[in-house]
Amino acid sequence: MTKQYFATKSLAHLLEEMRGDNRLRRVLGPVTLTSLGVGAVIGAGIFVATGEAAAHTAGPALMLSYVVAGLACIFAALCYAEFASMAPVAGSAYTYAYTTMGELFAWIIGWDLVLEYVVGSAAVANGWSGYFQVVLDGIGLHFPKALSSAALSYDAGTGVFTATGALFNLPAVLIVLAVTLVLVKGIQESAGINTIMVGVKVAAVLFVILVGAFYVNTANWTDNFAPFGWTGLSFFGHPVAGQTTASGEPLGMIAGAAIIFFAYIGFDSVSTHAEEAKNPQRDVPIGIIASLLICTVLYVAVVAVLTGMVPYNQIDPNAGVAKAFEARGLHAAKFIISAAGVAGITSVLLVMMLSAPRVLLAMARDGLVPRGFFGDVHPRFRTPWKSTLAVGAFVILLAGFLPINALLHLTNIGTLFAFVIVCAAVLIMRRTNPQAARPFRCPWVPLVPTLGILTCLMLMFSLPVANWWRLIVWLLLGLVIYFLYGQRHSLLGCELRKQSITR
Repeated sequence: MTKQYFATKSLAHLLEEMRGDNRLRRVLGPVTLTSLGVGAVIGAGIFVATGEAAAHTAGPALMLSYVVAGLACIFAALCYAEFASMAPVAGSAYTYAYTTMGELFAWIIGWDLVLEYVVGSAAVANGWSGYFQVVLDGIGLHFPKALSSAALSYDAGTGVFTATGALFNLPAVLIVLAVTLVLVKGIQESAGINTIMVGVKVAAVLFVILVGAFYVNTANWTDNFAPFGWTGLSFFGHPVAGQTTASGEPLGMIAGAAIIFFAYIGFDSVSTHAEEAKNPQRDVPIGIIASLLICTVLYVAVVAVLTGMVPYNQIDPNAGVAKAFEARGLHAAKFIISAAGVAGITSVLLVMMLSAPRVLLAMARDGLVPRGFFGDVHPRFRTPWKSTLAVGAFVILLAGFLPINALLHLTNIGTLFAFVIVCAAVLIMRRTNPQAARPFRCPWVPLVPTLGILTCLMLMFSLPVANWWRLIVWLLLGLVIYFLYGQRHSLLGCELRKQSITR
């Protein structure tokens, strides 16, 4: 039994699986994949998380926070690109862990990815609801109070949920429902809609940078560039370096990198679509690396403009960019930015909800979750339609009833954990399969994967301790499911048991 936990799938077996009939449709090229990456990354980071992090965690030093977070992502991206070129199948980090670390680690990371994409989608849907209601307010329309926000609010300091008096967040529910139906229809349609929205929001981001640059006051940078310090490291709630809040949450530039890491979530989702790429060995690495580089440059430029236009302690934490333009008398710009925020956050939601069903599909093919449901590919649309509907229903529940601040940080720690596994998996695969074909090779191994592991762990330890406990609870729940169902129905486990009987 113990042998099954550490049994790996061979690379040859993965490549053989690609030749099966129950495959997804290969319709995505390098431009579309890059657009999916940009669509997943740019949105909630600029339009939701930036104002909060600049005002309360890092100040103008948030520019460097984005660089630190971007470096961690670049290390992980190079590792993702190598694996995606070697094994272009659905599943992303789950599949990579299965080929290097064994079934138990694969289950853990697959369960973690589901957490990342589902909880992240709910957080994004909450952010979309806020911006959509700002746009409606601008034209004199309003949602009823009982249907305009989550039913619960969350106090990060005490960890207590309280009722808000609202029934549920109707705009968030409606956008999740609409995106779910689009995703069931097909990847090509989904990618086409995403490309349009990416064009809209990149234009808005360039508008912010180019117009906002004329209103920058450099004294806002030079007078107090790092008001909360340059660090912000902690270990399970115990400060190691830097300041903390009264409730023990780290403050500083590195702490800011951990908080805004949510802004980078999504570039890894490009690898979950490797099975739908026309030429995955070439196109997936291009999509991953190009989208990450584009987004890092745009993020740093927007933060520079935001903190230059408004002193960090006057930035609105809920809609920092739009309110910064309003403070300078650019009221029309506020409406333009809010409208672009709706489009931008929609594309983030679309890509994140596109990714979760494909991880479940990979797990179902291995027998770890019910194959008849999560592994069912629609005969006409060629999409994992049942798992897409299930993910949509779960996201609707979270988005309708839970507030964004209860969802945001949990997504960060889950993603960072996935990146650590992928970087470690490259080191293992180089040793166990040194002769395997690698159309794209991660450079400077073992340096790059090692730096990826260390920087991601550094950011994980810069998050509030409550996020660690939530991650542990989620992983323990996943282990219960694995031992009750997954290990008994695992195709690899069944094969190992047959071999032991014949001996």
